[in-house]
Amino acid sequence: MMALSEHICFKTYALSRYITGLYKPYLDEISLTYPQYLVLVVLWENGGMNIGKIGEHLHLDNGTLTPLLKRMETHELLTRTRSTEDERVVLIHLTEKGKALQEKAKHIPEAVQQCIHINEETKTVLTAVLDEMLSSQKKSDL
Repeated sequence: MMALSEHICFKTYALSRYITGLYKPYLDEISLTYPQYLVLVVLWENGGMNIGKIGEHLHLDNGTLTPLLKRMETHELLTRTRSTEDERVVLIHLTEKGKALQEKAKHIPEAVQQCIHINEETKTVLTAVLDEMLSSQKKSDL
């Protein structure tokens, strides 16, 4: 049997939990959870979009996103409206409150990266490897 230390899935899981934990104090300051922050990052980058497109960016399905987006709407960070062209499609747009958080959150990625203690070359290589893994995962879903 393969040792735990040899399981890629365990190492990525442990690293994900560690990095997500680094975000927590920064996100607590602006009253966001990590998943809420990720949704906002997608919307800050791309503007309004439908739930399916947000899910593609975050690798999440509609069943996972819908309750998250409903909570964010309750906190007045975004609006959810049905498309006039196809009522099955729900469009997501930032509110002014959601847009304003971008300024408050802009320091977070750099602050977290400094906590990780990796140089730019390692970051570039790691990002390329992770992108390749995620890309191959998308291809296997087809």
